[in-house]
Amino acid sequence: MTHRHVVLDVRGMQPPEPIERVLETIGDFHAGDTLKLVIDCEPKPLFRILQANDYSWRVEPGTESNYEITIWARE
Repeated sequence: MTHRHVVLDVRGMQPPEPIERVLETIGDFHAGDTLKLVIDCEPKPLFRILQANDYSWRVEPGTESNYEITIWARE
């Protein structure tokens, strides 16, 4: 099985579009798929949605943005 690794740059988008784009992208994720979210603010409402829907994430300082957040489905 091939895993998907998606990069989504939402810098400059107005809420709620960034969260909607993330949820659209991860909606059919399987174990091993990842999304790297490039964003300039810490999306705390997104973290609550991810937590409630069995996704994990890691927040790191971005190279081109303030944050790079890696999101994946829990097994």
